[in-house]
Amino acid sequence: MPNWNLIGSLIFPNVGGWVGAATTMAGQVSNGKGNTWYETIRKPTWTPPNWIFGPAWTALYTGMGYASYMVYEDCGGFNEKAVLPLALYGGQLVLNWMWTPIFFGMHKIGWALIHILTLDIAAAACAVSFFKVNSNTAYFMTPYLCWLAFATCLNHSIWELNKDDPKPE
Repeated sequence: MPNWNLIGSLIFPNVGGWVGAATTMAGQVSNGKGNTWYETIRKPTWTPPNWIFGPAWTALYTGMGYASYMVYEDCGGFNEKAVLPLALYGGQLVLNWMWTPIFFGMHKIGWALIHILTLDIAAAACAVSFFKVNSNTAYFMTPYLCWLAFATCLNHSIWELNKDDPKPE
């Protein structure tokens, strides 16, 4: 018999990522030269290649999902003990999903920076609450927090490089 709670926990966060990817494509309409908006803005030399983001986020979302499953199981389901950590998880997950449309869809690099800083705080609070329930969740949440820190630095650098030129050619 399949463990539907586990399967749902692993798939659910990825669904938001897939929707975000779809909004990214919608916000990446090519200009007359065949370039997308993201290709036209200035980025630091240490920007990863575009192909790395899909696999990275899939792994991170799946890890977060497994950590949420561990908390759900250790708390005995959705109950009083699980309310705070799972609410923090849901909140930070929604914030995570919202960043992509702000940055890629609306092209609001500065707003995306403020947004990701808020996400950093929410994700850290979630990770701490998960750790208090099950210390093994750190194995799944720490890579996510590290990637968020990297993404925050990347967002900040892109903002710094483009803030004086909001509509690059």
